[in-house]
Amino acid sequence: MSELERWETRFSAPGYLFGTEPNAFLKSQANRLRKGQKALAIGDGEGRNGVWLAEQGLVVHSIDFSPTAVKKAEQLAKARGVTLTTELADVTQWTWPTAMFDVIVGIFIQFVTPADRPRVFAGIRQALKPGGLLLLEGYGPKQLEYKTGGPSQIEQLYTRDLLLQAFAGFASLEVHEYDAELREGAHHVGMSALVDLVAVK
Repeated sequence: MSELERWETRFSAPGYLFGTEPNAFLKSQANRLRKGQKALAIGDGEGRNGVWLAEQGLVVHSIDFSPTAVKKAEQLAKARGVTLTTELADVTQWTWPTAMFDVIVGIFIQFVTPADRPRVFAGIRQALKPGGLLLLEGYGPKQLEYKTGGPSQIEQLYTRDLLLQAFAGFASLEVHEYDAELREGAHHVGMSALVDLVAVK
């Protein structure tokens, strides 16, 4: 089964895999967001984060490679009464624009393999405007002990050093590693090893 087939099967289940509420880390960064900013939500799945960004008054472009997930994201936006521009796209193959977005959000996009990660991270750099905000959250290596979500391959997990190196040269760069309890739908539940990045280009 391909990665797309695996996600299509998961997203085809009734309801929303990770719920309809935004990721807690993203929500905690609300004070950094401004109405009218252009935002890119990478691997936005069923749209919980992209829709929340739109609710904050941002102009949101939501991309995912699962047709089922994109359809659900559109349905969620309609139900919440916000506008969400969606695009069916594989971030590992996507043509990244240049200096287009004020905010780029990547929440648990660790389906990206180590081989593809440099291209995706370079695309993020390219697409973010000077002064733009980057928000990333992923799992750290200790997540393999918790087994409460995320990939089972350690190579796909984040470390502080990995992210600091990937986005070196940004005007500001903060990475926090910590453990916390997640309650996001049925698939991110329980104690989790998290790595958060807040950076300004």
